[in-house]
Amino acid sequence: MSNGAAPVIETSGLSKTWRSGIFKRTRFQALDNVTLEVPQGTVYGLLGPNGAGKTTLIKILLGIISRTAGTASVLGCPAGSMAARRQIGYLPENHRLPRHLSANTALEYYGSLSGMTMSQIRAARPLLLEQVGLKGRERERVSGYSKGMLQRLGLAQAMLHKPKLIVLDEPTDGVDPVGRREIRDVLRQLAAEGHTIFLNSHLLQEIELICTQVAILNKGRLLRTGTVQELTKAIKGAPLQLQLFGDRTAIEQVMAPWPAATLREAAPGACEIEVPITDQQEADRLVDGLRERGISIFRMARRERTLEEVFMTIVGEASR
Repeated sequence: MSNGAAPVIETSGLSKTWRSGIFKRTRFQALDNVTLEVPQGTVYGLLGPNGAGKTTLIKILLGIISRTAGTASVLGCPAGSMAARRQIGYLPENHRLPRHLSANTALEYYGSLSGMTMSQIRAARPLLLEQVGLKGRERERVSGYSKGMLQRLGLAQAMLHKPKLIVLDEPTDGVDPVGRREIRDVLRQLAAEGHTIFLNSHLLQEIELICTQVAILNKGRLLRTGTVQELTKAIKGAPLQLQLFGDRTAIEQVMAPWPAATLREAAPGACEIEVPITDQQEADRLVDGLRERGISIFRMARRERTLEEVFMTIVGEASR
């Protein structure tokens, strides 16, 4: 975590407006007054639907495009400056590698672009390739690699020069479940060593599993930031889950006032129900009804919302 250190990424009032047409009169607001801080040592997830402004934000931080208004800094340096870019590792979405290269020669190529000597590259290469699961395949041409293997190699090149900030755009795209778990382990280890990971992914389950903090963008505006736990608790209306023992017909009769409720038979004489109840009086009425019918309540709790549910709720509310 940050331990009082300055943010690795910091933006204030960051905006980007695209203009088109013959007289540049058509405007599209890609980013609108985005203020964001990413602490050191975090795995920070950037979420948003297509067209939310995620790629625009990343490109401004990397210096690929310029901002229209506001400020952006990376590791205390102006975003896009050479001083900032030297300390960043980047894996773009749908990255391409020259097909004649092997994993070994690809890392030599990218390492040289980062100013590393050949001896430094060759010293770091074996452990990196082992970390990303390419040990034993390092001499093969990348033309024979699967998409998942290319992603693993892309992650290795982003880590090669030991950057303080690693920016990943869809890092687990095309990677199988085992590979995704291995990549999560690598990212957690990097964060534990003090590196900061800033990633964009449409796989919300992956974000929920790996990220310590997240930001939600929609239509260029920053809607919410916080830990996954903070966001899931901030959204009200989590359904009530109960484990019950008793006659199924009697349980169904008690549940009749809540047609949206679901029931699953877990075992003979045992049921699990989920009821969309948020009001305490309604919950009391449900419990009283079950007890009157002689139904035993083994467990009752609110189901934690998933990050996907939170995301859909926040974006849906903002679109109304």
